[in-house]
Amino acid sequence: MVNFVYAIGDLVTRECVIVDPAYAVDELASIVQADDMVISGVLGTHYHPDHLGGSMMGWNIEGISTLLDVADVPVHINRYESEWVQKTTGVSSNLLSLHDAGDIIRIGEIDITLLHTPGHTPGSQCFLVDNKLVSGDTLFLEGCGRTDLPGSNPDDMFDSLTLLSTLPDDVIVFPGHQYSQPAQMLMGDVRSSNYVFKPKTKEAWLQWFGR
Repeated sequence: MVNFVYAIGDLVTRECVIVDPAYAVDELASIVQADDMVISGVLGTHYHPDHLGGSMMGWNIEGISTLLDVADVPVHINRYESEWVQKTTGVSSNLLSLHDAGDIIRIGEIDITLLHTPGHTPGSQCFLVDNKLVSGDTLFLEGCGRTDLPGSNPDDMFDSLTLLSTLPDDVIVFPGHQYSQPAQMLMGDVRSSNYVFKPKTKEAWLQWFGR
């Protein structure tokens, strides 16, 4: 299970945010520092421990609770994910910055648009910045996030994928896991090759992916 962690930053102001900092948190902070950048925030796609830290299958995974010891920064999540993040990571609510669909976070002169894409979890979100989509576990280059886990909803996933399918062909998709080669792909190619876009109605979708 190869996780991707992304840093999005402004090379002029030297600020950056880290998307889903899990596992080797000190190493991630060192990479940012080596690039002469400063962490000014965290973007969380969803609450699962392999993305934000916590306990999973008997393993304790480093995540935002460790990062907050290194950098006192806001953790930007969708408001529907708040309770789940608190329970999973142990981070208190006052350290979480809650957002709604369409909110924009500015890092230096870079705008990051938050897209609420429930389905894998209630508050899953993707990040659209500079014609690039960081899609977390909502959309992979092949397949999508599971819809049979606590908080998942296959109806919502269809709606979220329908939303993402309207993005321009030249948007580059950066998923949360490397479940395929290559590591990123144009949305037009994902839309034409990914089987999750084959069903054209919710009824057809639920025949494939409904519980």
